[in-house]
Amino acid sequence: MQVQVIENVLKVNDEIAALNRRTLRDAGIWSVDLIGAPGCGKTALIEKTLQMLAGKVRTGVIVGDMATQRDADRMAKFCDQVVQINTGKGCHLEANHIRQAISRLDLSKIELLFIENVGNLICPVGFDLGQHAKVGIFSVSGGDDKAAKHPYIIIESSVLLLTKTDLLPYIPFDMDLFHGDIRKLNSEVKTLHLSAKSGEGMEGWIEWLNVQRSKAAATRADH
Repeated sequence: MQVQVIENVLKVNDEIAALNRRTLRDAGIWSVDLIGAPGCGKTALIEKTLQMLAGKVRTGVIVGDMATQRDADRMAKFCDQVVQINTGKGCHLEANHIRQAISRLDLSKIELLFIENVGNLICPVGFDLGQHAKVGIFSVSGGDDKAAKHPYIIIESSVLLLTKTDLLPYIPFDMDLFHGDIRKLNSEVKTLHLSAKSGEGMEGWIEWLNVQRSKAAATRADH
């Protein structure tokens, strides 16, 4: 009986996620779910990305956190379409959270939607939100062994980011071990190195976003 309950919960989540995906697609919005541990630099990454895209791409952000709206306040300096979702004791966002959030956004003002998931490399991976891509985020400060310890985010991500590369001269980090672990789990996934603080590698991230958006737009046009 317990297994059946769990299956029902996931089924409902997936149904709402599919609805979210249709809503965003119909509005011409491409969305990305950013998943990473606390302190990996998700918020700083989005801040820098919003700054670089200002005047070029209309953006929106859904921010997930257990408590406070501090991250949303940081985003609001660079984007006027921001919604904070506080999950309380919940360790991840769910599709229903996103459903509520997009009802509070002006979708006509958004082309690219960032979803900053709750800081966690485990729980968020199994829940479809209706996003078009998942991005797994690791950081130099988090250690070179984290890829091997979190295989599911490696397997499910469309791209992986290694952030805080400006710290490489100061923190021991075995790059061969890190990339070797990733290749064992997903030999096809691309990994981008970047620093939101120094700006190093950010152009590659922006290019990846633009390419994915263009592909999605072409697919919509074909249909």
